[in-house]
Amino acid sequence: MRVLVTGGAGYIGSHTLLELMAQGHEVCVLDNYSNAVPEVLTRVRALSNGAIMDFAGDVRDPAMLDQVMQAFQPEAVIHFAGLKAVGESTEKPLYYYDVNVGGTLALLHAMERAGCKRLIFSSSATVYGEPVYLPYDEAHPTNPTSVYGQSKLMAERILTDWAAAFPDRTAVLLRYFNPVGAHASAQIGEDPKDIPNNLMPFIAQVAVGKRDFLQIFGDDYDTPDGTGQRDYIHVVDLARAHVAAVTYAEGATGARPFNIGTGQSYSVRDMVAAFERACGKPIPTKQAPRRAGDIAAMQADASRAAAELNWAASHDLDDMTASTWAWQSKNPDGYKGA
Repeated sequence: MRVLVTGGAGYIGSHTLLELMAQGHEVCVLDNYSNAVPEVLTRVRALSNGAIMDFAGDVRDPAMLDQVMQAFQPEAVIHFAGLKAVGESTEKPLYYYDVNVGGTLALLHAMERAGCKRLIFSSSATVYGEPVYLPYDEAHPTNPTSVYGQSKLMAERILTDWAAAFPDRTAVLLRYFNPVGAHASAQIGEDPKDIPNNLMPFIAQVAVGKRDFLQIFGDDYDTPDGTGQRDYIHVVDLARAHVAAVTYAEGATGARPFNIGTGQSYSVRDMVAAFERACGKPIPTKQAPRRAGDIAAMQADASRAAAELNWAASHDLDDMTASTWAWQSKNPDGYKGA
């Protein structure tokens, strides 16, 4: 199938390109490189020995979208392009709604003009908000606590209404938990442009000497060790979920959400200990107050994805930390060191 991947040079997008190509799909990337670099696609081409059509442009630009659609004629779209920092979303709400909601609308309009009827959407478990019960299943109430989460839920609702209005449209809504890890080659991985917003890349930068210590935000949560617990998923498992979703979309219509996680949660201190095993050195930490918007625990019920997408995570915590350390130690400055 011909698959357009918006934001395909990003962390999750680049790993998904490799998995798509390994399954024989043709791929095209649209990326504005606001949070990525062209070197990523150079490495993906080398790892896959395959062809990638690519365009530098913004998903909110109708003329660019029409150019891409005309040149590639996609049969499905995987929509990664968006902003993802919870804290920044509170400071820049209009920017987040413009990119995450406006970008989705612009993409759907372009798909309609081109006759493309299948979209796999990069959503987030943040749409659930404070847990009413755990693990979250897809029927859990949605009540995001951040602008970022609200923007993802708004996009989900737009896609759901789009799919309901046209009986031959398909929207697969993948609600990610916490992606971590890197490709086994250590050639591609997570490369935050500024201070990392997520735990794993921050730990990795401490381990490689780029940062002095890790701040642990909150030690008084209602969890076994007082620190926040999250369901972490290896990025390669997450990438394979997108390939499974493309296959699913070939034979399904309507909108359907799926949790993409492992069903296992780890605390901040668990993650630090696992990374220390991977890198063979201590990770200095300092205790800090809780951050606004953080919740005590998240955990996925991913049984729907297992039953309907025929997908399940296969990498464990040590795979996640070892692959992250291999990537970070081989690329201490990320892609900038290329």
